[in-house]
Amino acid sequence: MALGGPHGRARLAPALSILSVLLAATLLPPPATASSAPAPETAAVDYTLTVDPARAGPAIDDTMYGVFFEDINHAADGGLYAELVQNRSFEFDRADHASYTPMTAWTPTATGGATGTAEVVDDDGRLAERNRRHLRLSLDGPAGAGAGAGFGVVNSGHASGITVRAGETYDFSVWARTDRSSGTPLTVGLRDASGDTALADPLHIAVRTDHWTRYTGTLTARTASTAGRLTVIAGGSGTVRLDMVSLFPRETFRGRPNGLRKDLAEKIAALKPGFLRFPGGCLVNTGSHEAYEAPDWERRRSYQWKDTVGPVEQRATNANFWGYNQSYGLGYFEYFQFAKDIGAMPLPVVPALVTGCGQKRATDDPELLRRHVQDTLDLIEFANGPVTSTWGAKRAAMGHPKPFGLTHLAVGNEENLPDAYFERFTAFRQAVEAEHPEIAVVGNSGPDDTGQTFDRLWELNRAAGVPMVDEHYYNSPRWFLENNARYDSYDRQGPKVFLGEYASLDNRFSNALAEAAYMTGLERNADVVKLASYAPLLARTDSVQWRPDMIWFDNRTSWGSTSYEAQKLFMTNVGDHVVPSQASPTPATVAPIGGAVGLSTWATSAAYDDVTVTAPDGRTLFGDDFSGGDGQWTRAAGRGAWAVEDGAYVQSDATAEDTLVTAGDPAWQDYDLRVKATKRSGREGFLIAFGVKDTGNHYWWNLGGWGNTRSAVEKAVGGAKQTLVEDGTTIESGRAYDVRIAVRGRHVTLFLDGEEWGSFTDDKVAEPFRQVVTRDKATGELIVKVVNAQDAAARTRIDLGRETGVAPVAHLTTLQGDPAAENTSASQPIRPRRSTFDGVDTTFTYTFPPHSITFMRIKAQ
Repeated sequence: MALGGPHGRARLAPALSILSVLLAATLLPPPATASSAPAPETAAVDYTLTVDPARAGPAIDDTMYGVFFEDINHAADGGLYAELVQNRSFEFDRADHASYTPMTAWTPTATGGATGTAEVVDDDGRLAERNRRHLRLSLDGPAGAGAGAGFGVVNSGHASGITVRAGETYDFSVWARTDRSSGTPLTVGLRDASGDTALADPLHIAVRTDHWTRYTGTLTARTASTAGRLTVIAGGSGTVRLDMVSLFPRETFRGRPNGLRKDLAEKIAALKPGFLRFPGGCLVNTGSHEAYEAPDWERRRSYQWKDTVGPVEQRATNANFWGYNQSYGLGYFEYFQFAKDIGAMPLPVVPALVTGCGQKRATDDPELLRRHVQDTLDLIEFANGPVTSTWGAKRAAMGHPKPFGLTHLAVGNEENLPDAYFERFTAFRQAVEAEHPEIAVVGNSGPDDTGQTFDRLWELNRAAGVPMVDEHYYNSPRWFLENNARYDSYDRQGPKVFLGEYASLDNRFSNALAEAAYMTGLERNADVVKLASYAPLLARTDSVQWRPDMIWFDNRTSWGSTSYEAQKLFMTNVGDHVVPSQASPTPATVAPIGGAVGLSTWATSAAYDDVTVTAPDGRTLFGDDFSGGDGQWTRAAGRGAWAVEDGAYVQSDATAEDTLVTAGDPAWQDYDLRVKATKRSGREGFLIAFGVKDTGNHYWWNLGGWGNTRSAVEKAVGGAKQTLVEDGTTIESGRAYDVRIAVRGRHVTLFLDGEEWGSFTDDKVAEPFRQVVTRDKATGELIVKVVNAQDAAARTRIDLGRETGVAPVAHLTTLQGDPAAENTSASQPIRPRRSTFDGVDTTFTYTFPPHSITFMRIKAQ
C-alpha cells in the first residue's frame, strides 16, 4: 500500500467524476452531479474498430487477474475473519492504539446481586507463551445474592455489536480454569445492547479443573440483532480464569472452523481470482524485524508468518501498521486454505528487512538476515513440503496433509532504499533458488509509478534477471485515461510485471471507468503484465484507513463498489489470448496549462515573501510583498494559521496539513511565478502551486516533502495526486530559497536559487474510448471489450474481416450509469445488465452508451 506524498493518500478528498477532473484542457465538459439536473444529450462520436481474428496476440495466463488481501480497514478481525468477539484474548494494548487497554470491548457485569472483580493479568498462569494475558475473575461468592447470581463480563463485539440472525447457530468456546475443586459454573448468553432482552437461550458450562481446558457449546439465536452482546458470567466463589473467549457463526465459508465470513468470502470467490496476494502491504515490512518477544508490549513487529500458524490459542497478536490490533487468527494456513478454496494461486509476501511505506530504515544485522532467509525457506516447506518434513508435518497437523502448491513468493513491499533493499532481496533470492528453483522470487519497484526509486529498482531487477517485478500506484482517473499505453514500450525480454496494487482515487463509477479503460492496456500487454490486482480489497464502513476499496461491509451486509463490478467483469471474461485490434482515437485538443498561483504547507511552518507573476513579455500580472496585508489571497477556513508577520506571509501551525492559499486569475497562461520561501519548523518543506483551478485541481512544487526526504512536482486532479518529476532535494530550516516556475503552454521549467531544478511537459491526452479484444477458445467467442468514459455515445463501426464467419447474435454485459454514482449499502446503481444484439456481421455498427463498459461476446471462426 503506497502512502504517497506528504498528503498521505488515505486522507485525500474524493476524486470527482472523470469528466470533471479532465479540467479545461481536456476533452469534454464536466457532467452533472448526482443531485443536479441531467446534462443535455451530447451528440454521438463516431469511431471505427478493426479486428483481425485470423491473428493471435499474446496469450493471457489464467492467473492474470487476482486479489490482494491486506489487513487494512479492519479487513481481517471484524471483517473476513468470522470471529464475532473483539479482543478475545485480552491482548489489546496502547502499542496497538492509544485508546486501547486489555479490557477494550469488555465490561464487567453482575447478576442477582453478586459482586467480584475483573482483572487482566500476565503471570505464570498464562495460557501460552505468546498468549500471555488472560482475565482473572475474583468471585465474592453467593452470600446475600439471589438465585442465578454471578459475576462476569460482557463483550460488545466489533463496531456496533455482534450481529446474529434468527434461527442460526453460533459456536462458543473458551479456555478456562478454576481454583475451586467443586468447579465453577459459567452461564453464556447473547443479549441486546441494553442487556434486557435475551437473543438466545443461555448456554451452561461447568469449569472443572485448574488446568487450562477448552470448553465449547452452541447458541441458537431466536431473535435477530445487529447490536448483540456476549455475556460470560461465573457463579459461586473463588477465582476463575478465562482466555480466548470466542463466538463464531456455524455458517462460515465452506463450513470451515476458525473460518471466514461467508458473504465476504463469497464476493471474493465470485471474482474467480487467479491468485491471492497476502498478507500485505505495508504491514509486511514495517516495524521491528526481530523475533517475537512476549514481554515487550511496546514493540511493533513486522508481519512474520511463524507467529500466525499452529493452534489459534498459541498464536501471537501484533500492533497493526494501520492503527489497531491484529489477532493472527486469520494466519498463513488460513490464507493458503482460502486460496485453494477459491482456485487461486497463493502469493505470499515476506519482509526484506528494509522498511517501506514512507519509512527509510534498513537492518544490517547479518544474523537477523540469516534468520529471515531461513524463515522463508521454512515457509516454502510449510506450503509444499512432505508430511515427513518439519514444517510439512505442522501443515498436516493443522488439517492439510497435501501440499498447497506454492510457485511464487514476493520479497519486500514498497521499499524506499533501493540499493539496501536489493542487496537483501538478493540474499533471499539466492537462498530460495538454490533449494527451490521451481519458486519464482518476485522483486518490487517501490511505492510509485515513476521516480528515482522506481528507476533504480527496475535497473537492479533488470540487470539481475529477476523474473517478475511488483509495481504499485494509486493515481487520479485522468492518469489512468492518459497512460493506457504504459506497458506498450516495456522490454519484452526483461522481467515481467506484477501490478500488485493499483486504483484510481475514489469509488465512483468515473473511477471504475478509468480503471477499466486502463485494464484494456494491461490485457493488450499480457506478455509483459502477467499478474494484476486492484487494492485494497476490503473496508469496514466504520474504520477506513484508505479509500478507495473494492468491497465494503458492515456487521450486517456487504456490497461491491463500482470498481468491484468492473473488476469482476474483466476477471470473469478474460479469454485465452489477445486478438489484434485497432480503434480510431477521440478528436481532442490540448490547451495550455492555465490557472492561478498558490502557497501551501504540510505539517510545517513556513514564510513566503515577494511573490510575483510576470508574462513572458515582462508585464507584471501580480505582485505582493505583503507590506499591505494579505487581502489579495484567498484561503479556506480551517486551512492553517496564515498571517502577515514582519513583512512576510507566514503559516505558523506546524501540524496543519494542506493549507493552500491562492491568488490571481484562473485564466492565466504562460507566466513566470517567483517567490521567496523559508521553512521555519516542522516535518516537511514548502509547496508552491501553479495552474490552480481550485483546491483539488492544481499543480504544486512540493519541496522537502515525504518527511523532507525528496521533492517533486505533483498534479492534483479532483483531489487525487500524481507525480510528474522528482529528485532527492531536501529543505533546510531558516534558509530563504528563491523559487521560480516558468509555465509555457504545457511545458514547465522549475528553478531553485537560480539553478534549473527540473522540467516536464504535461501533454498526454486522456483518451475516453478504449478497447481490447480477446478469444475464448472454450466457447469459440471473440470478447470485444469497450470502455466509453465520456458524455457522448460512441457510434462504432466494427470490422471483423471478410474471412470471419460470425453468428448474428452477440451476448452483451454492460455497466452503465452516472459517472458520479457510487454503490452503497442502500443502493447499488452500478450493476451488470445482460442483453443481446441481433445485428452482428463481418462489419456492423454498434453504439456504445455514454459512461459505459461493454463486453460483447461474438461467435466467430
